[in-house]
Amino acid sequence: QVQLVESGGGLVQAGGSLRLSCAASGRTGTTYAMGWFRQAPGKEREFAAAIKWSGTMTYYADFVEGRFTISRDNAKNTVYLQMNSLKPEDTAVYYCAQTPVYYYTLRTKSAYVYWGQGTQVTVSS
Repeated sequence: QVQLVESGGGLVQAGGSLRLSCAASGRTGTTYAMGWFRQAPGKEREFAAAIKWSGTMTYYADFVEGRFTISRDNAKNTVYLQMNSLKPEDTAVYYCAQTPVYYYTLRTKSAYVYWGQGTQVTVSS
């Protein structure tokens, strides 16, 4: 089992920045990748970013448009999502996810086995 705990959400004005963190504990030794998803009220949970746990591969959703950066600290079993130039439409609950096994794409919820409880991000206009 892997436990994921997100932090760093909050209220920010449009154009501002937030840095989300997700700390993993438990059986983290076989992590293949971690990702961030978000879910706005009344909408489906959607992919935002992902990173493989070895190497340098990162993946982003089109809506990121260069504003978000995903990174990791393997020693701390932590993944981060730096979000800049935030827009009101970025308002959502942001979820961290982890998979211990390969999946053909990291851009889908199906790729991930473990999920955090989410952290609220609210961007005011």
